[in-house]
Amino acid sequence: MFLELVVGFLSLGLTIVSSIAVLAYWLGRKFAEIDARFKSIDARFGSIESKIIRLGMAFVNYQEFFVEFLASEGIIKKERLNLVRGEARRLIDLALANPLTKEEWRRIKELLDKDELTLEEALELRDLARKVIWEYGDRPEAWKLHIYTCIMVGLAMRKKAEEKREQK
Repeated sequence: MFLELVVGFLSLGLTIVSSIAVLAYWLGRKFAEIDARFKSIDARFGSIESKIIRLGMAFVNYQEFFVEFLASEGIIKKERLNLVRGEARRLIDLALANPLTKEEWRRIKELLDKDELTLEEALELRDLARKVIWEYGDRPEAWKLHIYTCIMVGLAMRKKAEEKREQK
């Protein structure tokens, strides 16, 4: 009787242990599948993230070309710059929380204070505005600063072309 009781407990214990082992094996396989799916999802998100970055860069380049073209063709008038300049100045309030250096913010302010920029200054301001967009692209003022800089590049290009025509 004692032997039957021990055999009964051993068989019950063996059944429980084998059930746990089968369950552990099954869970291990499921976790491996889940892990593989997460790796696949991570790879897809990495691809999407790089496409979003490229799309953002394409939009910035498109906006620069379009606004500079309009300004250089005289469609955007210099007299209308004060509106865009005022909007761009609002961005200076963000200076303390920005990765741009104090010198770069000072230079943005300095160039915004000028009524006319050389082509080199306008290009410098546009480069600084690009940095602002990458940090504050969620703020409309960042895009307005970028538009302003593109107008200034277009106007400077127009002035340079006019000076060349006058020299000939």
